[in-house]
Amino acid sequence: MGLSREIAKDLLDIKAVQIRTENYFTWTSGMQSPIYCDNRLTMSFPKIRSKIAEAFVQLIEQMDQKPDVIAGCATAGIPHAAWLADRLNLPMVYVRSKPKGHGKGNQIEGLIENGQSAIVIEDLISTGGSSIDAAKALRLEGVNVLGVLAVFTYGLEKSIKQFHAAELEFQAITNYDEVLKLLVEDEIISNDDKEALEAWRNKL
Repeated sequence: MGLSREIAKDLLDIKAVQIRTENYFTWTSGMQSPIYCDNRLTMSFPKIRSKIAEAFVQLIEQMDQKPDVIAGCATAGIPHAAWLADRLNLPMVYVRSKPKGHGKGNQIEGLIENGQSAIVIEDLISTGGSSIDAAKALRLEGVNVLGVLAVFTYGLEKSIKQFHAAELEFQAITNYDEVLKLLVEDEIISNDDKEALEAWRNKL
């Protein structure tokens, strides 16, 4: 079993990712959704978070250029960035959604320098907005952003378009389609359910 499939199964097992074919979840935006994703739960499971860190290491090993610094998106990307930076013995920073309103007014916490290369770590990609904003903040400081790595993505067309517009590469360890395949195999949902759930995602 590849790490993408294995981690998708882990996320389902700990209910970090939940799917409902009816009685949809309500997102903060008010949108009705068949999926609820809370990857923060992985912090409480050492074996799973270690597996996620290893998957990130493997993705970075496949890159032509390697990062000098690991940058976590506040807040849910921070712990994964920390575990990854520790594995790679690299410096780490994290990027706030906006500059602090007090003290030094930092948006980037930690030490990163003009000309260094960074990879941005995020827990979840929906539209991609938060990780793209983090990359923009780093670029303003003269940092070469190699791309964004995430634990999970919904695979929304909007996110693909936004990353393309930002000229930013992104990859996720696992995704919505992998989860749906597992649910069909385990006979938790039917093939008809799977098609309906794919149609929901594809219309966004």
